[in-house]
Amino acid sequence: QVQLVESGGGLVRPGDSLGLSCAASGVTLSMGWFRQAPGKERTFVAGISWSGRTTRYGDFVMGRFTISRDNDKNMMWLQMNSLKPDDTAVYYCAAGKDVNIVPDNSAFNNWGRGTQVTVAS
Repeated sequence: QVQLVESGGGLVRPGDSLGLSCAASGVTLSMGWFRQAPGKERTFVAGISWSGRTTRYGDFVMGRFTISRDNDKNMMWLQMNSLKPDDTAVYYCAAGKDVNIVPDNSAFNNWGRGTQVTVAS
């Protein structure tokens, strides 16, 4: 089973940018980022196909985030710009069951432990 380790979380101010990284211990198919705020369900943030040619984003992203990956390095990133307090959550890296993106929790079978992102003034 592939191990996933997130990094890059932290405390930022509204309007700031933050980059998250996910290191995988082996080959993965599609990959994605999810987030979970206190008292809320874990929701899809962004996904990327195995090839990297296809990406999808949650509706709330509205062009602020960019997902990318490098299969040679077994790495995935999420660049987040124009952060808002509503973006505060634990962000999880996930590896999908298929090469293509399915923006649902059930389509992912490996999860990292998460990294906290807090947006506050």
